[in-house]
Order: sequence, then C-alpha cells, then structure tokens
Amino acid sequence: MQAETVLMLFCVWMAGSAAKMVQPRGHKLEPYKQTRSRRDTRMEGGGSQKSGSPIYKRSPDLTKNPMTKSEQLLRIDDHDFTMRPAFGGPPIPVGVDVQVESIDTISEVDMDFTMTLYLRHYWKDERLSFPSTNNQSMTFDSRLVKKIWVPDMFFVHSKRSFIHDTTTDNVMLRVYPDGNVLYSLRVTVTAMCNMDLSRFPLDTQTCSLEIESYAYTDDDLMLYWKKGNESLNTDDRISLSQFLIQKFHTTTKLAFYSSTGWYNRLYIHFTLRRHIFFFLLQTYFPATLMVMLSWVSFWIDRRAVPARVPLGITTVLTMSTIITGVNASMPRVSYIKAVDIYLWVSFVFVFLSVIEYAAVNYLSTVQERKERKLRERLPCTCGIGNPDEMMIDPQITGYGSMDVNTTGNYGIPENGGRQERILAQVALNDPQITGQVKASRSYVNIWIDTHAIDKYSRVVFPGAYILFNIIYWSIYS
Repeated sequence: MQAETVLMLFCVWMAGSAAKMVQPRGHKLEPYKQTRSRRDTRMEGGGSQKSGSPIYKRSPDLTKNPMTKSEQLLRIDDHDFTMRPAFGGPPIPVGVDVQVESIDTISEVDMDFTMTLYLRHYWKDERLSFPSTNNQSMTFDSRLVKKIWVPDMFFVHSKRSFIHDTTTDNVMLRVYPDGNVLYSLRVTVTAMCNMDLSRFPLDTQTCSLEIESYAYTDDDLMLYWKKGNESLNTDDRISLSQFLIQKFHTTTKLAFYSSTGWYNRLYIHFTLRRHIFFFLLQTYFPATLMVMLSWVSFWIDRRAVPARVPLGITTVLTMSTIITGVNASMPRVSYIKAVDIYLWVSFVFVFLSVIEYAAVNYLSTVQERKERKLRERLPCTCGIGNPDEMMIDPQITGYGSMDVNTTGNYGIPENGGRQERILAQVALNDPQITGQVKASRSYVNIWIDTHAIDKYSRVVFPGAYILFNIIYWSIYS
C-alpha cells in the first residue's frame, strides 16, 4: 500500500515537471541564427556590466561598407564630377607650378630634350569641401583622382611622356576643408626643341616645354603661373655634359585652333650654352695641328718627292676623317655650321700645301728640260771638266776678271747649281750665243719662281691661317 502511494506521487511529480516544459499554444519557434543575433544585440545594447567600469560597445566594421568614410565626408556620389567646377559660370582658374628634377638628355640629331619634373595644379572645387574643426587637409593617392574632376593637361609638341609608377603611381591629391585642391604628379616628358645649329659648337640654344588644356578653352579654364617666375623651381644639382644651363623663365600665351578656339598655354623656357672645351680637344686642335703639319713640306727639299708627297696626302686624308666624324654625329641640316667653316677652311689650307708642291715639282721639271736645251746650244765645254779649276784659272774660263756680282747668278741657288752657274756665265761671255741667252731669259725667270715658291709659302700660309683664326674666333666667340 505504501509502495503504491509512493509510485503515484512520483508520477504526479513527473507530470508536473513535463507541463512546465511544454510551450504555450500559438508560440512560434525562431531559427537559431535569429535567436543568436538578438542575443548579440542585447549584449551590445545592454552588455554585461562590471562594477566600477563603463559599458563597452563593439565598434562597427567600416571595411565591409561599400563606401569609405572619406568618400562619405567628401560626398563623392552626391555630385557629377564629369563636369568642371562652377559649370556654366566664369572660367575656373587653375594655378600651376613646376619643380624641375632633372634634364636627362638633349639630342641635336633628334632635335628634342627629355625632362623629369613635378607638375602641380591648384584650383577650388566647392563640391569637395568638408567640415573640419582643426582645418586640416586630407591627402589621397591616385585611386581618388579617378573619381573627381582634375584638369586635363597635356604637353604640346611632346614625343613621349609618362607618369612614374614605381612603386605606386606618383600621384598626390590634397583636399582642404574649403574646397581648395592640390594635385601633383611626377612626369618624364620628351619634347621637341627646334635648334639653330648655324653657330655649332659655339651656339646657345633655347628650348621650351609647353603645357595646355586639351578640352577646355579659355571660356571654361584659365591657366596661369601661380607665382609668376617663382612658380618654376629647379634642382641645384642639375648638370649636363655638353651644356651649361644659363637661366629658366616662364611665359603665358594664348593658342588658337581654327576648329576649337582659344586656349591658355604655359611655357617653360630654359637657355643652354654649349661647352666648347670638348670640341676644342676633339675637333679644333687636331684640325689645326694637321694644317701646321702640312707646312713642314715647305722646309723639305723639292727634290725629295718620297718625303713631301706622303706628308701632303696623309694630312689631307686625316682632315677628311675629322670632317666625316663630326658630320656623322650631327643632323643633316641644309645650312653651314660654324664647325664646318673651320674644318673646310683648314682642309683647303692642307690641300693648297699639296698643290704648292705639285706646282714646284712641275716648274722644276720644266726648268730641267730647258736646261738640257740650253746645254745643247752652248759650245763644247769638254775642257770644263772640273768646275773648281775653271773658277780658279781665268785663262780657261775667260771671265776670271769679271765680277760675279756684275753678272749675277740670276737667282740660281747655291746648293746644287754651281756647274749650271758656270755654264750660264760662259754663255754670257760668248758673243755668238748672247742672243740665245737673251732669248732664254724666261728660263732664268722660271728658275727664280721655282725657288721662291717654297720661300714665300713659309710666310704666306701661316700668316693667312692666323688671320683666318682671328676673324673666325672674333665672330663666333
């Protein structure tokens, strides 16, 4: 009996416990995820409080948002940045300044130069203004540049240009709270430079880099140098192998295109003066030495043909090589350069020294031919075996009492013409052939000219070349 009572009480207790666990009718079951999210929300809202400590909240994960905080602050999606600032109103002023980092190359053959520079633009776009308590600017890279309006600048007459991208694109965008914008980029550009080489290598060249908007005329965009000539800054370490940079300066002009209209154009001018010392060592000194070497032949005996002819030919060929080497590194211009004048005049002097010996050799040959004819016309001179004995014995010569100064040697040189002088004096003392000697006066004159050409050339050639150098350097230096 007692066992049945205990079992009944146990069953009643089990039934009551099961009734507490049964859900009330009409209650909807929730998924696990929703239940967990509500629990997390309650924990974030209420959280667990610790005694003596504030309530901690979990910060939102902004990296999962489709729009960054900076773009929300600048309201990028609230405006149409395909239009320029203040569209429909007055032209927007865009200030420019340039920092020249280096002038890499200057080529006379291609007529161009390569320059690396920092190009900076300044303008105001009120669409980019943002509230700020400390008035600090925000700086961005090239990723934001593609989403806003920037000036569409290009380099006029450029052949090649690129923005540096190592290690990332060298582009900077800085926005101020009032909407002022600074846009800077690092560019290397190769542009044309029309050079006048008429004074090369004693020339001075002025090259220009021109900046202009491609799409916006002066009705929409007004380009200007932000601080005038002070807007152009250069690195003090810029140096070139062939040129000395004299000065940089800036100008602004309007460019007109018949199809589109007027555009503001900015100019960067830089003046270069060529270093002359390299060309003195490589061109002028060798050419001058070749001309002076050709004068050596004037002091060599005219009968030394193997010595004088190779000397003249060598100097001519060397001058031809120098001229060819200089022209190989120059553009094929249709006018005469200063170096061409010097080299070709030097070549003419070398060539004339060869012609001078050709004239001397030809006249000497003519003289020897007429000497043989004169000997054939003279009486037998068999007794004149030794010219020294004839000069001593007046009975044999028949003119021992005659003064040599009276008869003269008719310009015949002392070194090699003693026997010919005796024959000429014998002919003058013989009345039978006096007419023949008078008729052969041209022969004596030819002998004098042949001897005097080398003598006069020793003075005329150096004097004329020195005069040419004085005139040349006074004009081009």
